[in-house]
Amino acid sequence: MEFWKCFMNIIGWTSEITVPYREKAVICVAPHTSNWDFIIGLAAYRSTGRKANFLMKDFWFFFPLKFLLSSLGGIPVKREKSQSLTQTLTEDFRKKERLNLAVTPEGTRKATSEWKTGFLRIALNAGVPIQLGIIDYSSKKVIIKDEYIPGPDISYDLKEIKKYYSHYKKAGKYPEKFII
Repeated sequence: MEFWKCFMNIIGWTSEITVPYREKAVICVAPHTSNWDFIIGLAAYRSTGRKANFLMKDFWFFFPLKFLLSSLGGIPVKREKSQSLTQTLTEDFRKKERLNLAVTPEGTRKATSEWKTGFLRIALNAGVPIQLGIIDYSSKKVIIKDEYIPGPDISYDLKEIKKYYSHYKKAGKYPEKFII
């Protein structure tokens, strides 16, 4: 934890992570416009003494990098159509005693208005809250202060979450890539 606090100080970032710690939660992180989002988000979360898992293309899980990524909470994702990632992660929530899963709803660093809904389905099916995280480059602050409880209407939930993030249109490292 001290390493991560030190790292945050060195890079000049702060965090405002005030949501209660949950044994199980999905952490929705937006905007996602740069590879730096991962490093800054990880450092901010770890600086509070909390640990979260994250999804990453299995391409990155090669020797020796796979040991580092796994120790940091990485979950390799294969992009095969035959496997339901949403179902697999829902089952992980049911089986594990603790699981905080950080997910970027855009699913890419490129500009897109089509957000993925898997994080909503996972949270709903697993019966866990969604904690809403922001990586704000304009203030150099990572914020996680609100939670959202999804209901049965995924379209409605996505609109509400996008409405929440609309207040942070200029927060991304590349704001032009963050489309609500």
